[in-house]
Amino acid sequence: MTSAQAPGIDAREVTQLADRLADAARGAILPYFRTTTLGTTSKLHTGFDPVTEADRAAESEMRAILSAERPADGILGEEFGEAPGSSGLTWVLDPIDGTRAFLCGAPTWGVLIALSGPEGPLYGVVDQPYTGERFRGGLGLAELEGPMGRRPLSVRRGLALGQATLATTFPEIGTEAERAAFGRVAAEVQLTRYGMDCYAYAMLAAGQIDLVIEAGLAPYDIHAPMAVIEAAGGIVTDWQGGPAHAGGRILAAADPALHRQAVALLAEA
Repeated sequence: MTSAQAPGIDAREVTQLADRLADAARGAILPYFRTTTLGTTSKLHTGFDPVTEADRAAESEMRAILSAERPADGILGEEFGEAPGSSGLTWVLDPIDGTRAFLCGAPTWGVLIALSGPEGPLYGVVDQPYTGERFRGGLGLAELEGPMGRRPLSVRRGLALGQATLATTFPEIGTEAERAAFGRVAAEVQLTRYGMDCYAYAMLAAGQIDLVIEAGLAPYDIHAPMAVIEAAGGIVTDWQGGPAHAGGRILAAADPALHRQAVALLAEA
């Protein structure tokens, strides 16, 4: 969904508020990063799906701002669930996407903030507090602000599949069938990188990565990256080329040719 499909939205108000949310999350999270006293629990009875004090603190800060500033909007957050609204708009929040990376001290995690309508994200921010990088996309904006200033975001185009860089969060992506599908694409590209979390999507929007393939995502994992990538000229769908905003199996591509080739490989029996 583009800003042209979002009548009545004040782009300046939305972008400024999203920056305030990202600033609040930075302030809540950074005191916990690369410390040895971080409290961590697992959401799963078996396995390890970590959540930290930093996750909860950041989402609490963002929700407090939204409740005061946009009480009619809904909120969907990873840590505290859904609060329905009456405006038809929902703020979709993931306070730390990449908690495992966060626990390891690796800076591939990020804060994800999106404003979405029923058909998907209208505006998104992918913020990396430690490196000071903020990727914005939607409502007429596609830019990176960071230590080297501001610059437009634009995907890389024109590479053949054999020249492309592919990224994912986990090498053990999804089910056995999903791993095999991912492997078919990985066998064709020039370079595959693992453990990238939301930073892979940001790098696709910045023209550094060409494909991101993941499975098992929730809506709060993909709304902000989707907005940023689409604003930068890329494509985000499910593995069949359909809508991606519900999560699940996600394919992000820098251009239509790569997207078509990846869809075909993912679909092979």
